Amino acid sequence: MDNKKYDVIIVGGGIMGSTTAYYLTQKDPKLKVVVIERDLTYAKASTTLSMVNARIQFNLKQNVQISKFAFDVLANFEDTMTVNDNRPSIAYRREGNLFLYQEEGVAETKAAMVMQKELGCKIEWWSPEEIREHYPLYKPENLDGIAGAAFGAEDGHFDAYAVLMAYKANARAQDVDYIEAEVKDLIFEGKQIVGVKTASGDSYASEIVLNCAGAWCNDLARSAGFELPVNPVKRQCFCVDPATKPARPLPLTFIPTGLYFRSETGGTLLMGKSMPDDVVGYNDFTWSQDRFMEVLWPELAEFVPEFERLKLVRGWAGLYAVNTMDGNGIIGEWPELKGFYLANGFSGHGLQQGPAVGRYLSELITGTTPTLDLSIFSPKRVLEGKPIDGESGFLADELRHTSH
Repeated sequence: MDNKKYDVIIVGGGIMGSTTAYYLTQKDPKLKVVVIERDLTYAKASTTLSMVNARIQFNLKQNVQISKFAFDVLANFEDTMTVNDNRPSIAYRREGNLFLYQEEGVAETKAAMVMQKELGCKIEWWSPEEIREHYPLYKPENLDGIAGAAFGAEDGHFDAYAVLMAYKANARAQDVDYIEAEVKDLIFEGKQIVGVKTASGDSYASEIVLNCAGAWCNDLARSAGFELPVNPVKRQCFCVDPATKPARPLPLTFIPTGLYFRSETGGTLLMGKSMPDDVVGYNDFTWSQDRFMEVLWPELAEFVPEFERLKLVRGWAGLYAVNTMDGNGIIGEWPELKGFYLANGFSGHGLQQGPAVGRYLSELITGTTPTLDLSIFSPKRVLEGKPIDGESGFLADELRHTSH
């Protein structure tokens, strides 16, 4: 081990790594922290390839609390994250999330809404008639079989790259080092982490190492002799320009087929769908025009016939780090390796959870009482084989498509 000694090493400089670095050094400015990121252009990072969403529509209380904190952070982000006179512009738009349900999903959804309201969330149940009143493109014949919808008025989207760059800029202003390198191995003595080694042979010493490697998290875990229930799964997104423009922006709308879409700037729509044949692995970033033409477009046009005429503007592919155990993040110290912390397996909702998770990890590492008790997400449940029972609906659909 050479003399590159740090108090904390963070592997992965996406949203999880950068928020943790920011909150750590904000909490204790004396800490010497380094973020080691394999690609500082973030060309394949899940953070920057996300379709981006922030929502409170979860069945698990802790997930709702995490999102509420994200809402608070995003609402004041441009003011609080200005650094060296550089003010971020994150294009935060609270245009809502609309989940459409058939009858079998109503009871569980309404039960979750009671909890969400108790936590102070703005959430409404709409009948098919109310859906149509708010969004006339969703006509009665298109709502056949729909019992109603849950609408989160404060849910929305933002510029993921701008948010990430702001966290990174603030972390660097707090003396966090960012290094471009690929961490290949964890170094440990007995059951204590002592550092990492990169592909180029450089070593960095620390008794605290965080796995924030996203879809690549299992490479690190395996170097310590264990496996996480996390698969890197390719997701494809498409941007289209419909001939018929909605009178006002459409919320992120989830229909029972699994298709989801929302308005984007310039009158375009973004859309996607998780499918059983989604590729598991992190070497394929191609996107398929055939998937759009044969699956997504017909489903979109069936639900909104006015969107039968449109132009495919572009597509892209990114990775979900899917926790096949229960779809929730794995957050905290690995019980069998002291000093090795995890922030993995967020299954497509990590971007909105980054602020709360980064703050929580900083509290665990500095020995501060956590602001939010997120111990339910402890890695201990992986060792014990005890999944969290709490999410259903859209998140459960994600898992059904990715547990192979």
